[in-house]
Amino acid sequence: MALYAGTVAAYADMYVTQPVLPLLSREFGVGPARAGLTVSAVVLAIAATSSAYGPLSDALGRRRVMAGATAALAVATLACAFAPGFGALVALRAVQGALVPGMTAVSVAYAGDRFAPHELGPAVGGIIAASVVGGLVGRVVSGAIAAHFGWRASFVVFAVLTAAAALAVARGLAPGARSRLGWRRAYGGMLAHFREPRLVGAFLVALALFFGWIGIFTYLPYRLSAPPYRLGTGTISSVYLVYAAGVLVSPIAGRLSARVPHRTIIAVGLAVEAAGMAIVLARPLPLVVIGLVVLVLGTMTAQAVAPAFVNLTAREAKGGANALYLSFYYLGGTLGASLPGLAWEARGWPGVVAICGAAVAVGMAANAFLCGRAPAAAAADAPPSPR
Repeated sequence: MALYAGTVAAYADMYVTQPVLPLLSREFGVGPARAGLTVSAVVLAIAATSSAYGPLSDALGRRRVMAGATAALAVATLACAFAPGFGALVALRAVQGALVPGMTAVSVAYAGDRFAPHELGPAVGGIIAASVVGGLVGRVVSGAIAAHFGWRASFVVFAVLTAAAALAVARGLAPGARSRLGWRRAYGGMLAHFREPRLVGAFLVALALFFGWIGIFTYLPYRLSAPPYRLGTGTISSVYLVYAAGVLVSPIAGRLSARVPHRTIIAVGLAVEAAGMAIVLARPLPLVVIGLVVLVLGTMTAQAVAPAFVNLTAREAKGGANALYLSFYYLGGTLGASLPGLAWEARGWPGVVAICGAAVAVGMAANAFLCGRAPAAAAADAPPSPR
């Protein structure tokens, strides 16, 4: 529960501004693409710093890194509430992003240390479900608070919740042992993962998953606040309740991975995600909501098993492997939070969906042609390959 609490808090802090982008546009006089920087700054910072936390946790211990980073995240979240201008807000959001992977990039490696291989799939599925809950809470609660008390109040509330989560992590997780790899071997082992085609394929899948996901949900408020819908901030934030579908499907996919090959589940998830994107092109609001549900089901099905695939494929420096997965995941999020904004300004909602669909196609190709490759270096005593 402590692990899940830290995960929920970290992901909630990431998405505080997403449902209130139109409010930020009006208050600071910025367009959709610039307002989206309050999202892309977070994910860019996560992408840039995630690779540091995996080896750091390999050398110092998982709990110490997770608890310290989450406590610092609470301080950065509170500081966002007092940002004097748009530039300062973006900068503080980047600080948040630099601290988030202290929790999120280490949690799967912590689970890999604590659970046997056959238990890892359900455990990771639970972590992914917690991340979905965090995204849901961040979007829905933030929008509801902002509708009544302003967007700054949202940051105050989430700072308090994050501080409580940091305490839970510090007191609730087992300390674990430090790795024998040391600093040099921990970082060297992380870079060596790029020689493994299966891991490179999984990293590209991560990039594609989050690009499509964040591209659709970041620019959704602009579509729903425009004609013919003209929905208010509170109503738009309630649409993010579709995330609940991810809370349900993630543990199911995790348990299913014990019997069905990981790559098969990833392929199905990507295909379902693409189908959801096609449906959200429809004009009737009920169909848009249905398409979002389908998109969530597909994305979270793939995301529930891909980190476990990485953890089982990496033979050593597992913290580094999981950190690289998260780096690519949020690199996709960085691109997905900005490039679809340009597509929106050029082609509107169809442009957003088209560029997000192209990213999903990249993930499908990576899963088909790289994740199924033979290991780069086989050994007689090598453990069984994840499916």
